[in-house]
Amino acid sequence: MEKRGLGLHLTAEEMQSLRRVALGTEKADLAVINARLVNVYTGEIQENYGVAIKGRCIALVGPDLSQALGNDTKIIDAVGKTVIPGLIDAHTHLAAWTTAHEFLDQAMKGGTTTIITETMEVFPVAGVEGVTDFLASLRDQPVKILATAPAMASISRAALGVPPGIMQELAKREDIVGLGESYWQTVFQTPDAFQSNFEALLENGKTLEGHSAGARGNKLAAYAAMGISSCHEPTSAEDALERLRLGFYVMAREGSIRRDLKAISGILDRNISLRRLIVTTDGVSPADLLELGYLEHPVQKAIDYGFDPVTAIQAATLNVAEHFGLDHAIGGIAPGKIADLVIIPDPGTIRAEYVISNGRVISQDGRLQVSARRHRYSPQSLDTIRLPKKLTAGDFKIRAGHGNHGMARVRVMDMVTDLVTRELMEDAPVLNGEILCPKNGGLSKISAIDRTRGSGKMFTGLIRNFGLNSGALACSAAWDTSCIVLVGADDADMALAVNRIRDLKGGVVLCDQGEIVCELALPVFGIISDLPVDQIARRLKDIKTAAQGLGVDFPDPVLTLITLTGAAIPYLRICEEGLVNLKDGKTRGLFAEP
Repeated sequence: MEKRGLGLHLTAEEMQSLRRVALGTEKADLAVINARLVNVYTGEIQENYGVAIKGRCIALVGPDLSQALGNDTKIIDAVGKTVIPGLIDAHTHLAAWTTAHEFLDQAMKGGTTTIITETMEVFPVAGVEGVTDFLASLRDQPVKILATAPAMASISRAALGVPPGIMQELAKREDIVGLGESYWQTVFQTPDAFQSNFEALLENGKTLEGHSAGARGNKLAAYAAMGISSCHEPTSAEDALERLRLGFYVMAREGSIRRDLKAISGILDRNISLRRLIVTTDGVSPADLLELGYLEHPVQKAIDYGFDPVTAIQAATLNVAEHFGLDHAIGGIAPGKIADLVIIPDPGTIRAEYVISNGRVISQDGRLQVSARRHRYSPQSLDTIRLPKKLTAGDFKIRAGHGNHGMARVRVMDMVTDLVTRELMEDAPVLNGEILCPKNGGLSKISAIDRTRGSGKMFTGLIRNFGLNSGALACSAAWDTSCIVLVGADDADMALAVNRIRDLKGGVVLCDQGEIVCELALPVFGIISDLPVDQIARRLKDIKTAAQGLGVDFPDPVLTLITLTGAAIPYLRICEEGLVNLKDGKTRGLFAEP
C-alpha cells in the first residue's frame, strides 16, 4: 500500500526562502496587512498586525512587514478586520451523501482549511481497496483532508474489526492521523478484535479516537487507560468535565446528528482551562451545509453561547492541531506554519471574507476562487450492491416455526425516540404458520440484508412505533454494517424497494402500493450520491415529506432508519445476523428462547 506524502513538513528550500523573506532579502508573494490578529498561542488579540506569505507558508508575522513586501507582492488590506487561523474540523463523516468535491465547493467558502474524516462507512462495503479509493478522492484538494482508519465496532460479526495486516499498512500512511471512533462497549465486549490495532496506531504515533457515550467512573477510566485520547459524545457539561479531568480532548458537537454545544456551555461556570476542548461537527447534512454552512456555524454558536471568541477559535484551530500532533504545521498564525488564514469582520463574527489555504486565496466574499478536484472512482467502488437475486414478497414472510395458528412470543424493536430503541417481548398473531403485523397496530417489519458479500444473508424482525402505516422505506447506507436496512408495512413493497436499490447500485427508496414514490441514488460505495449538493438536499427532503405522509413523524426518517444497525446507540439493533442488545452484545433471534 502506498504511503502518500502530504507536505506537512517544510522542505529545505522552503525554509531558506522563508528565512530570506523574513530578513527582507526576498519578497513575499502575498501579504495581509493592518489586521487585528487572533493569536491562539497566547490568547491575545494583536492590533495592526500583518502576515507575509511565501509559497504555501508564513514567513513573517508582525506590525511591520515593509521589508518583506515587493512590487509583485499581492496585498490584502485588512484594516478594521480580523485574521484568524484556518478552521480545522476534528471529527466528521465525509463518506456520507455527497462526493468530496461537491461538499468542498460549499464548505470551503466558510473558512475551514483542514478536515479530519472517518472512513468507517467505506470499509465494510468496499474493503481496504475502497478506503484507498476514498482517500484518493480527498487528496490534492484546495484544503487539507486527513482521515482516521476504520475501527469497525460493529454488531455484525462479518463487519467487526479490521485484519491486523491491513491496519498496520493503514497506520503507516501520512494521511491517516488516528484510529476512528471505537465504541467503548464493543471494545470491552470484544477486546481481542481491537487490541492489536490499537497498538499498531500508537506505535506509528497516531491517536485513538473515542466514543464513550454512557461510560462513567471506572468504565470511563478503563477506556482511557487503553490509550483513548478523545471523545465527541458528551451531551452535558458534567460529561465534558469528567472527560477533561481524565485528560481526554473533548469534542463538543454542533452538527446535523447532534447539537450539544448549548448544554456543554454550562462548563463555563467551572472556571477551568478549555485548552482540551474542541468544537466539531460530527457530520453536516446537505441541507444544513447549504443553509448554515460548515464549521464556521458551530464556532459562531460557541461564541453565541458565551464562550470567549478567542477560546472558541482555539477550539477549532490550535486545540485540534495539538491533539493530532499537527501543530508544527497548522493551527496557528506563525512563521514556518502553512498559510491557512481567514479574514473575518471581528473576533465575534465568524463570517469569512477571505479564505486563504496553503498560501492562496480560495474564496472571497463567499465566492470560490478555486474549485475542488473531481475524483474518478474505480469500477469496484461503484459496484458494491451484490445481491444474488431479485427479492420477492415471500422473502420477507416470517415463519412462526411452530403451529399454524395462535400466538407466538416474539422480540420486538421498540422506538423510544427517533434514535433510541428498547427490547420488548410480546405476543404476535400467527396465521397459516406466518407472523402477521395487524394494520394500524403500530407494528411493522424490519429487515437487514447483506449487500456486499453476495451471500444474500438477511434477517427480518419486527419494529414498533416507527410509524410507517403503508409501503416500505429502504436504504443501503446502514451504519456500521454492510447491510441494506428497510422498514415496511407491505412485503411486496419491501421487495420492490430493495430491488430498486439493486438497480441503482445503492440508494434510498420509498415505495407504496407497488409504486416507487421517491428515491435518491447512491452509486458510490452505496452510500454517496454523485449529484450536486442542492439536488441531494431536495431529494432527501422529498423522501422525508413522503415518509411523513405515510405516518413516520420523526424529524429525519432516513437517519432514523440507517441508525437501526448502528453499534453505538442504545439498545436493540439489527443486522443480517439477527437482533443485538448492546447491553451485552449478544445476537438473538426473533422468537423468545425457551
